[in-house]
Amino acid sequence: MKRVSTNVIQFRGTHYEFGYHQGTLVKNHILIKNRENQWKVRTPLFSINIQETKRIFQEIAPAIWEELLGFAEALEWPMERVLLEFGGYRVKLNRSGCSILTGKDYLIRNYDYHPKTYDGFFSAFQPADTGYAVIGVTQKVTGRCDGMNEKGLAMGYTFMHRKRPKDGFVCYMIGRMILETCADIDEAVSLLKQIPHRGSFSYVLFDHKHTEATIVEASPRNVEVRKGTACTNHFQIMKEENRHYLKDSKRRLEMMENHQSSLLNKEEAFQLLNGTENGVFSKLYGQWAGTIHTSAYFPSTLEAWLALGGDQQPVIFDFASWLKGNDFPISAVTGTIDTDIPFVHMEKADWFKEASKK
Repeated sequence: MKRVSTNVIQFRGTHYEFGYHQGTLVKNHILIKNRENQWKVRTPLFSINIQETKRIFQEIAPAIWEELLGFAEALEWPMERVLLEFGGYRVKLNRSGCSILTGKDYLIRNYDYHPKTYDGFFSAFQPADTGYAVIGVTQKVTGRCDGMNEKGLAMGYTFMHRKRPKDGFVCYMIGRMILETCADIDEAVSLLKQIPHRGSFSYVLFDHKHTEATIVEASPRNVEVRKGTACTNHFQIMKEENRHYLKDSKRRLEMMENHQSSLLNKEEAFQLLNGTENGVFSKLYGQWAGTIHTSAYFPSTLEAWLALGGDQQPVIFDFASWLKGNDFPISAVTGTIDTDIPFVHMEKADWFKEASKK
C-alpha cells in the first residue's frame, strides 16, 4: 500500500502567465528529474517539428501555445524540449484502461494507468485572455485527462488501441482543447471531427443541456458519434478498429450498464466505480491499467469530486464558488493505493528496471 497525494493548482491570469507559473512549479520537481531519466531508456518514436506544431496550435488553440512559451521561459528550456514533454502533439502512448459512467447530471470516471506516468496535479484555471475556465486532472501538466468547464461541459476519454498512429494531437491535449474552447456537446463534437488525432480514443461528453451523454469514437482514420451512458475500452461503431482482446473491457461495461445508471444517485454511482469490490475498479497497475483516481463532474451545479485510490470518500470542489473568486481551502488531495510501483511525481521512478527485463 502506498500513500499518494495530488497537488491542487489554482490560477487566474493569462495563458502565458499560467505557463510560467506551472514552469516554476515543476522546475526543480522530481517529476522532471524522473522524466529526464526515463528518456535515457525510452526512445521517442516521433519527431518534433516546432513550426508545424506552432501552426496547428494557432489554428485550433492559440492561447495554449502562449502557455507553452511561458513554460519555456520559466524552465529556461528550448522550445523543442518543452514540446517533447508538454506539447501533446505526435506522442506515443502505452495502453491503459479507464471506465466512464454518466447519469442524471453526473459524469464519473476511473482513470486507469501506470503510476510512473501520473502527474499528481489537479488544476483550476480561469484565463484572463481567452477561453473558458476549466477544472480537472492534468496529464503531462498542460493536458487534461478529465474535467469540466465553466459552461458545464464535462469530458473524459477511454483508450481503444495504439495501432497505426498518425501525426496529430494526443488524448490529453485534445481533452484540454475541448474544455477550454467548447461551450457544449455540439461544439465539442465539431472540434473532434476537425482536429487531427494521433491515436484511437473514445471521448465521453456530457453537459447540463442534455439528458444523455455523447460518445465520440475517434481514430486517425475516422470519427463516429453515438449516444450512451457508459464507456470502457472498445468502439461500438468502428468495430474494425478494436483490439482482439476485449473481455475485460466488455465486462466492466456490462457491470456499469447492469446497474442502470439513470437510477443511481451520484453517491451510489461514485461508489460503483470507486469501490474495490464492485468489479469496475482495477488493481492492474503493473499492466498499465490500475485505477489511480476516481473523478466526478456535475454540470448543473459545477461541482467536482476527486478521490485517489479505492474505497474513498471524495474531496469536493465547489467550482461555481471558485469562479467567483473564492479559493479552495485545500492544497492537496491524498489517498492510499494498493501498489508498490513508484509514482513519478513523488519518488524516484525511472524505467531502467523495466528495460533490463527486455
